[in-house]
Amino acid sequence: MATEFIMPKLGLTMEEGTILEWLVEDGTAITPGMAVLRIETDKVESDVESPTAGILHRTAGVGDTFACGATIGFLLADGEQPPTVTTPGNSAPAVAPVTPPLATPTVARTSSDGRAFVSPNAKRVARELGIDVATVVGTGPNGRVVAADVHNAHQNPGARRAPATALSTVVPIVSSNGQVLATAAARQLAELLGVDLSLVPYDPTDGRVTRDGVAAYVRARLATSSASVATSPVTKSALAPATQTPTSVKKISGMRGTIAKRMNSSLQEMAQLTLHMDADLDAVVADRETRKAEGGATLPGFTDYVIAACARALRLHPIVNSQVTDDGIALLPDVHVSMAVALDEGLIVPVIKNTLSLDLPALADQTKRLSTAAREGKLTLAELEGGTFSVSTLGMFGVDGFTPIVNPPNTAILGVGRLRDDVVLGAKGKPTTVKRMTLSLTWDHRVFDGAPAAQFCKSIVDLLSDPAALNATH
Repeated sequence: MATEFIMPKLGLTMEEGTILEWLVEDGTAITPGMAVLRIETDKVESDVESPTAGILHRTAGVGDTFACGATIGFLLADGEQPPTVTTPGNSAPAVAPVTPPLATPTVARTSSDGRAFVSPNAKRVARELGIDVATVVGTGPNGRVVAADVHNAHQNPGARRAPATALSTVVPIVSSNGQVLATAAARQLAELLGVDLSLVPYDPTDGRVTRDGVAAYVRARLATSSASVATSPVTKSALAPATQTPTSVKKISGMRGTIAKRMNSSLQEMAQLTLHMDADLDAVVADRETRKAEGGATLPGFTDYVIAACARALRLHPIVNSQVTDDGIALLPDVHVSMAVALDEGLIVPVIKNTLSLDLPALADQTKRLSTAAREGKLTLAELEGGTFSVSTLGMFGVDGFTPIVNPPNTAILGVGRLRDDVVLGAKGKPTTVKRMTLSLTWDHRVFDGAPAAQFCKSIVDLLSDPAALNATH
């Protein structure tokens, strides 16, 4: 009997996944644990392994997006015929991809960064040959650019296409699951404005309906019906065009789109407030110098000391280690501190699990490992979920204090400024210098008030004055 191969749910927050690449051909004999395809979620790219054995029959294509649990293929026994694929809630066969009319040239459908519809080998070949993959006509599944297409473009420059400069007037392309191919930002804007995505032209450069396409469609509709301008709710939500001709337009998609959506949601759903407090770090500086002279274990950075202090302060103030749920404010028993890591495309926040169980050298090992994995794109979903409190650092950019935004579902986040020399007066009025940094605590005022917030931040300051306490494990 055929076994359904479904879009997996790789984490608690994952709702859907996009197929980036099938790693094995249709009809291949699959063994349990074998990597079958690579998908993209809103956080990471990940290989999906087969849960059982069988002959692979694919029913979904590269670029298709499916909700978790949706069928994307089958594992068949020898000689078994695949079942008829139906769309959810409908007995009719699944909608096949709709190709553009013949008058429109077939173009490679690529995401804004080229990952989803250009094979890795094709990207490598393009770099070696100095070819812009945006000009290459794709012949792979769903118009995907493969290495052979790049070689053909190199040998036959006349076969290349000029990069598109305007939105296509062609109707959207429909994926094999009957869903219009569109970016997440386009879906969000269309849902907000009540726009039917099937009516919006797709962008030939991206191959999907884009946010700009939805906005252009709305503006065009408003221009043809002046009577509706005053009453239509769309006019209040649609974004105004740029006041100047832009030098370039960067799509709000992928990681950038996810950050924009979550940070906007965070500010809308929480009553956020920020306080600032200075911490003296002379004791931390002295402790680092001692550890450096002794050698051996990994030398903790200043942020490691702050993370260790936060973990211990969370134990002292359990209200901060919490989440808002439908039932009320949930106090969490385990402390998992997240740290923000800056990437070219945005921020990613890996989690240091069971932070209280780590002494300073072990904590430094973890933060170094997670930072490296984040920059190399090797973080797993398990390393990105479960954080109960976040720490974000801008001190390396010369920033003293700032207003960090709470990372849901946490109820607080700490911003860390630069280490600086402050001049203070000693006991006898003699000026001296002190190593200091500014800590910026943002919290959800629905959960606790200003006094508990200040007490929590003061506990962090006090703990930083006693590095030996930070090295104790719980």
